[in-house]
Amino acid sequence: MSQHDPAGRRRDNRLQEGRPRRGVDAGLLESVRESMMAEAGAVTPSRVAAAVQATGRLLGTAGSLAAAERISAELNGLGPLHELTRDPATTDIFVNAPDGVWVDRGRGIERAGVVFDSEVQLRALACRLIAAGGRRLDDGSPCVDVRLPGGYRVHAVLPPVSTSGTLLSIRIRRERVFAMDELRATGMFGLRLHKVLELIVERRLSFLVSGATGSGKTTLLSTLLGLCSPAERLVLIEDAAELNPVHPHVVSLESRHGNLEGGGQVDLGELVRQALRMRPDRLVVGECRGAEVRDLLTAMNTGHSGGGGTIHANTAAAVPARLAALGALAGLGPEGVRLQAASALDVVIHVDRTLRGREVSCLGVVTDGPEGLVVVPALETAAGVPGPAWPALAARLGVDAGEFP
Repeated sequence: MSQHDPAGRRRDNRLQEGRPRRGVDAGLLESVRESMMAEAGAVTPSRVAAAVQATGRLLGTAGSLAAAERISAELNGLGPLHELTRDPATTDIFVNAPDGVWVDRGRGIERAGVVFDSEVQLRALACRLIAAGGRRLDDGSPCVDVRLPGGYRVHAVLPPVSTSGTLLSIRIRRERVFAMDELRATGMFGLRLHKVLELIVERRLSFLVSGATGSGKTTLLSTLLGLCSPAERLVLIEDAAELNPVHPHVVSLESRHGNLEGGGQVDLGELVRQALRMRPDRLVVGECRGAEVRDLLTAMNTGHSGGGGTIHANTAAAVPARLAALGALAGLGPEGVRLQAASALDVVIHVDRTLRGREVSCLGVVTDGPEGLVVVPALETAAGVPGPAWPALAARLGVDAGEFP
């Protein structure tokens, strides 16, 4: 085949696209790294490009630019994983082994064509990312979670806790927030649920968005908070800042892990108590997963209506049991949780991840019945099929249950 054969080059390119993409040549990377460390200053693209050129490698213009970009990612970003973040649909990246990289683009988890050169390179990247978040990843601290600039939440696990080598899980926070019409267009809910969700926010009903990991709870909550009146002050409390509602008055508080000596920790419960002194019109806990549920329920029972958050649960009906379990962590008995939640919460919005995508599968009303706290379905499936509690919810929303579209 002639070296000038365009068809041959296209075939070769297609072959290359099907192969796993490895990192930058180790020798080139080490040479540029030494050059960067020899001089003080930030690792900027221009410095990396100059260092690549100084190596004398004959890479050509396109090759030099590609090498500079990849080396910048190796030294300053997510390394070989950086190219996966370019796709705006990417929400999660999972690394199970040097040759086991997976990505979630909203269609389920798929294998990615990225390969690390070795376990040593993978572990070095994990340690660097965790260090960039102000924490330490080593044998004494083998499981660490940090948030990085750029919207990355990184979780890393080292052997021997991980039996197969270094593990990385990266969640990507996208700055863009979907509008209600866009979520409806994706099939998350139909017209009836669309209107009901807007009314829940407008009438200041307190709610929890429930679902499994990756079901779209945070996405939906961010969109709903964007419906709040511009005159309202929103105070958001999160373990790792992920909510980014389109709203002019948002105050965000983030928990803080303790330092190496165990001091300086600020948990979610403390942040809820501090938030109450900030005169919030709406108090939102990004994810209820511990003792902070007691403070959130207390706040909702002291005049802070219209608040909410997310909670992990398999179904809407399972939320009361989940609340009882979290309340126990805060020293609340089942009766205490029942009384607090019954008067604090109005509805539960449950999101499922299906083969069709992320969908609101149930909108239930929180009810205190003879058997204790229960969530009774008001609207079911993304189409919003009326359930037993629909008349009661319609009355709270001020609409006619029979005529509402």
